[in-house]
Amino acid sequence: MNVRRGRPEVDAIVVGAGPNGLAAAVTLARAGLSVRVYEREAHVGGGAATAELTLPGFHHDVCSAVHPLALASEFFRRFGLAERIELVVPEVSYGHPLPGGAAALAYRSLDRTVDELGRDGPAWRRLFAPLVDHAEQVAEFTGNQLLRVPRHPLTALRFGLRSLEQGSPLWNIRFSGQAAPALFTGVSAHTMRALPSVATAGAGLTLATYAHAGGWPIPVGGSGAIVTAMVDDLLAHGGEIVTSTEVRRLGDLPPARVVLLDLTPKALLRLAEGELPAGYARSLRAFRYGNAVAKVDFALNGPVPWRAEGLRAAGTVHVGGTRAQISRAENAVARGRHAEDPYVLVSQPSGSDPSRAPAGQHTLWAYTHVPRGSSVDQTEAITRQIERYAPGFRDTILATNSRTAREVEAHNPNYVGGDISAGEVSLAQLIKRPVLRPDPWRTPLAGVYLCSSSTPPGPGVHGLAGWHAALSALRHDLGVNRPPDLSPTRPA
Repeated sequence: MNVRRGRPEVDAIVVGAGPNGLAAAVTLARAGLSVRVYEREAHVGGGAATAELTLPGFHHDVCSAVHPLALASEFFRRFGLAERIELVVPEVSYGHPLPGGAAALAYRSLDRTVDELGRDGPAWRRLFAPLVDHAEQVAEFTGNQLLRVPRHPLTALRFGLRSLEQGSPLWNIRFSGQAAPALFTGVSAHTMRALPSVATAGAGLTLATYAHAGGWPIPVGGSGAIVTAMVDDLLAHGGEIVTSTEVRRLGDLPPARVVLLDLTPKALLRLAEGELPAGYARSLRAFRYGNAVAKVDFALNGPVPWRAEGLRAAGTVHVGGTRAQISRAENAVARGRHAEDPYVLVSQPSGSDPSRAPAGQHTLWAYTHVPRGSSVDQTEAITRQIERYAPGFRDTILATNSRTAREVEAHNPNYVGGDISAGEVSLAQLIKRPVLRPDPWRTPLAGVYLCSSSTPPGPGVHGLAGWHAALSALRHDLGVNRPPDLSPTRPA
């Protein structure tokens, strides 16, 4: 199959208007190409959309809510995201309630975090200081393909050794108390995998490094502000977006020089209809999807009444108890069961951004991990778990909106079975994502590229998968070897 058949109607077509698809489209348009984006839904944004899901005036993030990668991503730094939209950065990046009413807090300040962790403070400093001091090098290493030789080998070695330690049964050897291990386990559990593992530890190290290096920003008005900035830039440089249009076959697309797909390997197999080489198709079919999320959005009549008051300043709260309790919950999900006392990831954006809710009221975003394809509503399980650490929480609830894992997939087919990572986040699949190739974004079909979270560097609102795929397309098919300038256009 060759996308160049006939006279090209546009230079580049992008299928899927999520953050990665839009990042690819922006990059290509900035290179002077004509770009058209097709989106299945009536609106754009994918995992970075904002909507009134509960009551009028309550603005909820549909998927991603807090953006640790917004300041670290090379794409967003080149794009000047922080200059285009307002980002608020809570003083407490994330917090972790503990049994008995205490809490561990990860401040933007590494020093303050260390001070409040008591006897495990020096161990936390030794774990993170070398990474925080070289956070840009960590971002470069983790924001690319792990198969390549790292540009900063010493930082990569430090990162790797820490991942091996915290991803093995030796993960408690560094700590003697309860707070620090729980704090690290909560951030590592974002990956929806059994604990401990090297992949979960690597994710935890990355996210926690950014928490101390610059904080975890929250876009004012909602995650949709990030998408709006990219859409505005794309349109300003001649791009176009066609919504409410589902692409069922690659052959249905108009002629173009390149096609970039913000889709999963499962979708590529369907769109290519048997035209892929047998070996490549086998690799795509072998690509594994992980477990899932069930999400609940809350409209509240006031802030969450956390027993530990320090949690009220946190943009994100990891609820689940001690390291052992979270591990037990996540390992139950890994075995295909719903956890009795689940790990719950909570975002409370209206504490930093009052525009999210009517005066004096709040929005709350929460999800828990469930087996892939689950149809179980988790509203009560999530409410009960938050109530355990915030007595009276139930009385603050005005309305809820719940999505099971199946409903998460129905809303966005890239989330296969409810897997918002678009593919299991294991060490093997971080190296082989979705195939083991020097350029994993480039498919064997001439001019066709994958640019979703199923490609490196994996999940998150960072735009990097789209940016890398677009750079590959520019090099291989469009004769452009230098990355285009993405900086905000300033008036003459």
